[in-house]
Amino acid sequence: MADLDIGDKAPDFTLPSTSGKSVTLSALKGKKVVLYFYPKDCTSGCTLESQDFRDHQAEFEKLNTVILGISRDSIKSHHRFLEKESLNFELLSDENEAACKLYDVMKDKVMYGKKVRGIERSTFLINEKGFIQAFWRKVKVDGHVKEVLAAIKV
Repeated sequence: MADLDIGDKAPDFTLPSTSGKSVTLSALKGKKVVLYFYPKDCTSGCTLESQDFRDHQAEFEKLNTVILGISRDSIKSHHRFLEKESLNFELLSDENEAACKLYDVMKDKVMYGKKVRGIERSTFLINEKGFIQAFWRKVKVDGHVKEVLAAIKV
């Protein structure tokens, strides 16, 4: 588990995606990449966040930026979520928590009075050379996508 900071080389990973192919982060050099880690497909906050990225996808594309959503859900679950919400970017399945651990997004939480371990909503902006340009932890969904777009334009 890395203690990541701005300017650090983004930890590389390869994960299965909804495109049917695996995605390797380092293979996306030359483009900016938004990695957004979210807790669970089809839940209210995750749906709102994903819809917001979907609705601004053309703006990201104009800025040479790829959006990748990552959770521990299966590819089958991701496909249902993608189709239900008409998402226009890839979702990556991290069932073994490999990328989640590299980006230190697995946290202990309390839900309904029970302690559980899950993904802390987090977003990482990776620049064209593969380094962390910005990141957000404990993300609040409202207004987040606009913050990410503003950071890309800097």
